[in-house]
Amino acid sequence: MSNERESIVTIDISNIQTANQLHLLLKEKLEFPDFYGENWDAITGLISMPDKLVLIGWLEFEKNLPSDAKTMKEFLYLHNEEYPDWKCEYLFN
Repeated sequence: MSNERESIVTIDISNIQTANQLHLLLKEKLEFPDFYGENWDAITGLISMPDKLVLIGWLEFEKNLPSDAKTMKEFLYLHNEEYPDWKCEYLFN
């Protein structure tokens, strides 16, 4: 895991059609370690987040995968509560 993170990461999720596609994209763009389990429970304190995460295409993503969109928001906010040292600002554009 890299100790030096970009302070702002922007990810276009507008064309995501499956949860698997989303997790693979998050793993790539957020430089998650190889042991990342590609599921919501794998987003733990072992995974650091950038200072700011900008998600482009949020409305399209919510339409395509409403359950995953809801779960994603819950886990991202929970991550901030559980790991305040790695707090991330989320922008759902």
